[in-house]
Amino acid sequence: MKGFIKLKRMGEIELKLNEFLNQKPLFYNEIDYDRMPNCWNSIKNSFKKPKKIIHIIGTNGKGSTGRFLATYLYNMGYKVGHYTSPHIQKFNERIWLNGKDIDDESLQKAHQFLQNTISKKYLQTLSYFEYTTILAMRCFGNCDYVILEAGLGGEKDATSVFDIDLTLVTPIDYDHQSFLGNTIKEIATTKLNAIQKKAIIGKQIHDEVYEMTKKYPFYLDYFDNYEIQDIRNFIKKNNFASYLADNLALSLSAVIEEELPFDLKYLKDIELKARLQKIDKNIYIDVGHNPLAARAIVNEFKNQKIDIVYNTYNDKDYKTILEILKPIIDKLFIIDVKNERIVNKNDIIKTAKELEIDVEEYTKTRDKITLVFGSFSVVEKFLNEK
Repeated sequence: MKGFIKLKRMGEIELKLNEFLNQKPLFYNEIDYDRMPNCWNSIKNSFKKPKKIIHIIGTNGKGSTGRFLATYLYNMGYKVGHYTSPHIQKFNERIWLNGKDIDDESLQKAHQFLQNTISKKYLQTLSYFEYTTILAMRCFGNCDYVILEAGLGGEKDATSVFDIDLTLVTPIDYDHQSFLGNTIKEIATTKLNAIQKKAIIGKQIHDEVYEMTKKYPFYLDYFDNYEIQDIRNFIKKNNFASYLADNLALSLSAVIEEELPFDLKYLKDIELKARLQKIDKNIYIDVGHNPLAARAIVNEFKNQKIDIVYNTYNDKDYKTILEILKPIIDKLFIIDVKNERIVNKNDIIKTAKELEIDVEEYTKTRDKITLVFGSFSVVEKFLNEK
């Protein structure tokens, strides 16, 4: 009976957390960049600090790079937290602690602490992402390492208010131009200004980024040829997409920078959800949503024709994305997603027809290789219906 009562009370607390978060908009047309640093400065002395924070910035590959690194460090015996966003099916996915998504009870305790610590003003005004970021840092107080994945930005991102020991820079490309700028130089400047101390630069596709970061070490400089081949073999052996080799190498460069041993045994049981993940005989899911991700997908399925279940957000250049994907598309299925940011499916269908892509609304998959692609929301909707 006591156990039943305890679970019931936990459920009641969880509902309060959900209600609190549901009051907050997920997206803004304008962001108050002073709010998060001012809030953090007012409460930071109430928080226990993790020993080291590693920040991951860039356009693509932040989530997989972070999970590779977090898993490696955890399997070495360290206490590790990994903060990532957004989630696919459950909020707890955002806060990974010591090898698994955080449990509900720990999450609720952290939430109650914030409710008692943050002023009423900031409880009302903090964004969903800002509040969640602070929530994660409360959960990570006892960690040896915290891996923080930036949101859409860099220097003004909510994750940049903390004392960062090392920054990893994944590929920088066009995305979120309304917030970050319209040129690669502008976007890279905003992101790279998040670097506080040391940084390691991952593989880039734009010469401007290499030029802007030449004072920092390059990720491949940390390995000899045998180690690079070991990394590629690991990716192939585990049936991961080939583009993940660069993300793994970037994460391992941080391991070496920390003067820890290079040994891929520490990546046992690594799981990368929705990174070109095969979930059924012919079905893959990927949360990519921009041209850089589309190019990676085409490279993985080159010389093949596949079905793609697709939709995306209205701030994405879906015409360019579809142009990139066209060589591998046999048929395009547009899935209906209820989200204020999702493009009207009729607009995507019209664009696809103009590009001479065979397209129709999604009802069910065919007995053919199928990729679910376009956003976290698309993957979530597909998995919930499957």
